[in-house]
Amino acid sequence: MNSIATRTGDDGTTSLLFGRRVPKTDIRIVANGRVDELNVRLGMAKACLPADETESRAFIEQVQRNLVNLMGEVAVAPEDWERYAASGMPNFDDALLGVLDARVARLESEGFTYKGWATPGGNLPAAAIDCARTACREAELGLLAVHEAKLLNPTRADLILQSLNRLSDVLWLEARRAESAIAAPQA
Repeated sequence: MNSIATRTGDDGTTSLLFGRRVPKTDIRIVANGRVDELNVRLGMAKACLPADETESRAFIEQVQRNLVNLMGEVAVAPEDWERYAASGMPNFDDALLGVLDARVARLESEGFTYKGWATPGGNLPAAAIDCARTACREAELGLLAVHEAKLLNPTRADLILQSLNRLSDVLWLEARRAESAIAAPQA
């Protein structure tokens, strides 16, 4: 039986895909930690949504699956990009950017538009979505650092960075939608 406690990271290193060891402080590992945090916060937001919010739950799950694939892409050394492409491992979905753009358009057509800064915390689902939004910004910054260091596959970088930027926009709108849909608890 394989154990999660491999002890191979006890020396402060971890593996990229295909076995290359790097320090846990490597910017790819840090960026993946931020993407993982975003994924967890999206999970919390999903858990806070009312049971009848099936469309929002499905949307969040679609994003979460893509974030797992994104972490795989980030955890590849440049010399292994071709090997990764040939491996059949899943990529961050090229269509996600279009899904995000369509979601922005839909939410804005429903009247949820940017009207200045919001004060998060109108209710639990909105607050959880706003937490995911701020984690998204952090993940975007981490991925930008990986890209600037030329450690993110340049054929994928624009799609990835644009998608994370757009996701934070969607989450801002989703939080405003959640605030309007569910009354805040009375004090």
